[in-house]
Amino acid sequence: MNFNRRCYAALVLVLLLVSTAWGQVGQKPKVRAITAFVRIDRDHYQQQIADALTILRSAKAAYEKEGYEVETIRITTQPFSEYVSGMSDEQALTFLKVLDDLSVKEKFLPNVGPAMRRDRDDPRYVDILKKALSTLPNIEGSIIVADEYGIQWKAVKATAELVKYVADHSAHSQGTFNFTATAMLAPYGPFFPGSYFLGVGHQFAVGLESANVVDEVFASTHGDANLATKALTDALSKYAVQCEAIARRIAQQSGWTYAGLDPTPAPLAKVSIGAAMEKFIGAKFGSSGTLTAAYVITHAVQAVPVKRVGYSGLMVPVMEDATLAQRWEEGTINIDSLLAYSSVCGTGLDTIPLPGDVTEEQLARIVGDMASLAFKWKKPLSARMQPVAGKKAGERTEFDDPYLTNTLIQKLP
Repeated sequence: MNFNRRCYAALVLVLLLVSTAWGQVGQKPKVRAITAFVRIDRDHYQQQIADALTILRSAKAAYEKEGYEVETIRITTQPFSEYVSGMSDEQALTFLKVLDDLSVKEKFLPNVGPAMRRDRDDPRYVDILKKALSTLPNIEGSIIVADEYGIQWKAVKATAELVKYVADHSAHSQGTFNFTATAMLAPYGPFFPGSYFLGVGHQFAVGLESANVVDEVFASTHGDANLATKALTDALSKYAVQCEAIARRIAQQSGWTYAGLDPTPAPLAKVSIGAAMEKFIGAKFGSSGTLTAAYVITHAVQAVPVKRVGYSGLMVPVMEDATLAQRWEEGTINIDSLLAYSSVCGTGLDTIPLPGDVTEEQLARIVGDMASLAFKWKKPLSARMQPVAGKKAGERTEFDDPYLTNTLIQKLP
């Protein structure tokens, strides 16, 4: 009898430990972004945006009713070249300023899509975007440097020229925060700046800020890759399935189409994916085991049973994550190591601080490396590089943005 009681007690303890490890995390992740995709035209854009805001605000209320904090609502337009076509550069910039001002008034984040998708595209729109990013504080955009047809090497060069220009011409060099080069990224991702679409619009997608979920799971699985993969899959699935159910109800009620959910566990500041991964490896991010942790997260994310869009992998944005910013300052990670981790599916190079004297040639080589990796393995990656005008290696960034953690600028090899 005593033996049976001891066995029963042991069994209860094991089940309790397993259930705790397998996804019963306590705090819901934030909803980082609810993003509407809107095909606007110059004559009716105000009403089109107003209609999108109606659905976005309704969605925000629906998530909040279920206990989810919603951080931002966002609107991505079709590539802006389509609706500024026929305008002069000055007229196009004026129209983009109207959108920028409207986003402030109505409290949404605006993305105007890629300025260039193929090497044959008119480079004029890259010139318009670089001027917009240098003068307008909210407009976001991108350039696509690789797709299913190959690496777009002219787009790689155009990216380098744009990044250098915006770093030199925007206040605090911060305009580069609103731009990224993407490779192999499909449309309808909710996360900015790489978000874009090419269709008719009238769709929306959701992105979660769930680095806290990874943190709690990794804290309880003690470096066991098999257990961590299972536990993280269950934990991420729990919230993703809930969020998708809410999104499908919104779609049914509104008539808008649900495009999907990006379950990439996005971090922000002290909600750190870097700190979470350190709990798995038992050492600093950048130590042996970091790539394994990246693999575990990606494997779990891609097993989440929802309609997945966007990156659906791992985000390691250096300056958007307090722990990663610290490790960058300490030199435990660099561009090459981040690309190595991206081989098992990260998002590439995100919010990378660079010296102001970086050349266009150096920038193009960095973007080219990212594009080559993405195309080789057919995975979505991006490069959001942030040179700081007037700053040299060994000096600190001085960005004036609540989403960025300032850190040390490292010397480029």
